[in-house]
Formats: sequence, C-alpha cells, structure tokens
Amino acid sequence: MTIKTGDRIPNLELYQQTDDGPAPVMSDALFKGRRIAMFGVPGAFTRTCSARHLPGFVGLADEFKAKGIDEIMCLAVNDAAVLTAWGNAHGADGKVALISDGSLNFTSAAGLEVDMSAKGYGRRCRRFSMIIDDGVVTHIHVEEPGAFGATSAETLLADL
Repeated sequence: MTIKTGDRIPNLELYQQTDDGPAPVMSDALFKGRRIAMFGVPGAFTRTCSARHLPGFVGLADEFKAKGIDEIMCLAVNDAAVLTAWGNAHGADGKVALISDGSLNFTSAAGLEVDMSAKGYGRRCRRFSMIIDDGVVTHIHVEEPGAFGATSAETLLADL
C-alpha cells in the first residue's frame, strides 16, 4: 500500500554523507518537529532527475522556505557518496539535503518501490513529492513510471 495523506512516516534508518563517510540517521530525527518538502527520484545522474526534478527544487528553495518549509530533502536509492556528488554537480548544497535509501528501507515501507530492471536499473523508488509536517504526510504526489510533472517543485510549491 502506498503512503498517503495523514500517514505517519515510519521510523527507519536512512543515510547522509558526512566528512567521515555515510552516516545512519533515523527518519524520526529528520522529520520530528519540522516541516519538510521531500521528493524522491529513481536515481542520481539519470536523465529527468538531473535535468528537471532536482534543479526545480534547487531553483525554488527560497520560495519553499518563505512558505514555512524548514528543509527540502531528496531521497534516492543511490548511496550517500553518489548523492553528494550529484548534489554538488547541481548546486544543491545548502538548498536540498540528499538522503540515501540504498537499502530501500523508506521506499519499501512507503509502497513506492518500482522494478526498473528492464532498463538495467533494478529496484528503484518511484518519483514522488510530499510535504511532511512533524512526521505526518500532509500532501503527496506519486508519478507513474516514466512520467514527470505531478511531482515537480512547482506542483508541490502550489500545495503550500
């Protein structure tokens, strides 16, 4: 079952890159007491993710903060080091936090997993965007595989 409005984000382990390498972080620590704009992508350095999805959130970061968003987060099933390199390539530092779900902990628990083996990607995260307020989903958009638009930064900003 796919996560929906009103659902609480499950407390599970994700990863962020630090100076000492990838470090685990529990989702409760990321979301508790904060208002987060989060989007998920099938993979770093992939065509639509790199050309439209991440750049949209980087470009609108100030507008999200002006609407009361504490932080923008991007989740992908890539490892934390790859996500950091991808973020650096797109000027995300200080605008979008990159969250690694390499073990598909969040992706599976949220019902957002998609098998992209036919394209050589394996199991990935479906493209999504959501607003999370103190650990509870208040807005969510999920794309069909191969689609982009409903999960864009512009669409999620309009929800606010």
